[in-house]
Amino acid sequence: MTRQEEIQALIDKLRSLVPDIIGVLVGSSDGLAIAQSLSNIDGNRVAAMAATALGLGRRIVESLNAGTFSETSVTGSEGQIFVYNAGTKGVLAVMVGKNANIGLVHLEARDIAKAIAGVLG
Repeated sequence: MTRQEEIQALIDKLRSLVPDIIGVLVGSSDGLAIAQSLSNIDGNRVAAMAATALGLGRRIVESLNAGTFSETSVTGSEGQIFVYNAGTKGVLAVMVGKNANIGLVHLEARDIAKAIAGVLG
């Protein structure tokens, strides 16, 4: 199985474990889409924004001497996007609606982000 297929399988697993998910994207830390499961959303644009959020989050955590960056979120009136660190080379973006079970999202997405980090090396 190729790295791309492994990552896509992890995305599919996350979507099956958390029915509230609207979209998932794995991107590189420099903003390129690697794999995705999105509807009517430009994956390249999401990858770029997720990488930007990852970079900003890392800088904030480093500036505050708060350890290693793990995740951040953006909340709107109709939903949220969670951005998880996926090692030094990747980022996991998970989009959910406003009534999503956030605890379940974090429980499963954090494990998937670690698995993605392992695949990306």
